[in-house]
Amino acid sequence: MYQILKIAKSTYYYQTNNCVKYDVNNSYFLPIIIAFNKSRKIYGARKIKAVLMRKDIILSRRKIRFLMIKNNLVSKYTKLKYRNHKTMVNNDQISNVLNRQFNNKKPNEVVVIDLTYVQVGGKWHYICLLIDLFNREIIGYSSGPKKPLN
Repeated sequence: MYQILKIAKSTYYYQTNNCVKYDVNNSYFLPIIIAFNKSRKIYGARKIKAVLMRKDIILSRRKIRFLMIKNNLVSKYTKLKYRNHKTMVNNDQISNVLNRQFNNKKPNEVVVIDLTYVQVGGKWHYICLLIDLFNREIIGYSSGPKKPLN
């Protein structure tokens, strides 16, 4: 088309920059504040958009989010409520018998275990491998949906 009209290709693909500048003092801001306060400061931009649509006020979620950020309207649920407490797990002092000497002279002198979880058919299964460090051969394995307790 641009060759027939003898215009530059960039002219054909040119798009105007119609950026909308959001005004904080516009008529949309008051319904956002009312919906936010009615929800006991719980709703975020998605739920406020749904509330406004029920009142026949159509606003984009981005515009709602922009106006909320501009006026420090933060949902209570965005704040961290749960804090992970560190527990004393696996803190037993175990001696380093191998001392990073992984080159062994005899078969079955040192056997190591690797336990890994993999997702199979949407469910987590374990696989445990017994590896001989003499020749890096897998000498045994166990797998399944649940680890045996002993």
